[in-house]
Amino acid sequence: MDQTVRNIKELAALLNISPTTVSRVLNGKADDYRISPATTKKVLDAAREFNYHPNRIARGLRLEKTETIGLIVPDIANPFFAHVAKTIEFEARRNGYSIILCDSLDDIETESELLKLLAGRKVDGIILAPVGTGTGHISEFLKREIPSVVIDRYLPGLDIPSVSTDNYTGAYLATEHFIAAGHSRIACIQGINGISVNTDRVDGYRDALKNHNLTVDNSMIAGDDFGEKNGYDQTVRLLGSECRPTAILALSNLISLGVMRALSEAGLKIPDDMSLVSFDDQPYSAFLASPMTTVEQMKEEIAREAVQILLENINSGRSAGKVNKKIMPELIIRNSVKNMRKIPVRDHSSHL
Repeated sequence: MDQTVRNIKELAALLNISPTTVSRVLNGKADDYRISPATTKKVLDAAREFNYHPNRIARGLRLEKTETIGLIVPDIANPFFAHVAKTIEFEARRNGYSIILCDSLDDIETESELLKLLAGRKVDGIILAPVGTGTGHISEFLKREIPSVVIDRYLPGLDIPSVSTDNYTGAYLATEHFIAAGHSRIACIQGINGISVNTDRVDGYRDALKNHNLTVDNSMIAGDDFGEKNGYDQTVRLLGSECRPTAILALSNLISLGVMRALSEAGLKIPDDMSLVSFDDQPYSAFLASPMTTVEQMKEEIAREAVQILLENINSGRSAGKVNKKIMPELIIRNSVKNMRKIPVRDHSSHL
């Protein structure tokens, strides 16, 4: 039918049911108020037949909620954040929330402005993947008491829940895999110094070397950015060093792209001339000329946990406080690490 109704009262009158009952059904509260399945079906069928859609803005004003969540990521073009954002949007929508997606362009000032913008939009909560090393603007934002969750990193000193990968374990497993294959000159191309993601990954790399009685050579730890250019520049530098590594641990997927470009330009092949392991598994990782061994971050689990924590905070009206949830990664072993021992390499993906 083309006939429409404008509000709950009109729909209730057509059905000869109280507006309160109609409202409870349309808001998914039928079970809470023990409304019969027959009545529930009658209301939902009529709403579809008469093209009735609740006014979400009016409902939001009445409940002092907008049913929106702000999501800020550093770079939506990065496959890791694109995948996380996709899952967060799905989980939020499944729970009746819409997402306002913002790209901070990996810039701390832009991130600060986006936090203010989302607060002005009266979002019910925010999921933030922070950039840079400064947290003053986040500390100031938290005074607004808008439920918030940090993903990808945790922020020491700030009372905000976080969901991230167990980055220490991921780097430890990757480094141990190199060692099991007979490598001792293992370089680590890192990201931004001073943030938890980088610190934990470098610590995992260092401790794996120490625990296997290998010297930690600080000249083998290079870089200051998670981007492709950093991976390229540092690989060129490492290839020109007197004590050239036989293996490289790239602490991000973009860094590994830069590493591969530098190796290709130098006429070197993976793993024959250089072994490589990268953080973040990508759709293309298994289809490279030498399928790449990667540390897979559980992107969907990170996203689901973040949404769950945020919705619990929104519904309870209070902050969860300092909850640092770390998700265990998986070492996916393929063919980018050369076996220097000429004996089978044991799978260290579940060993510390």
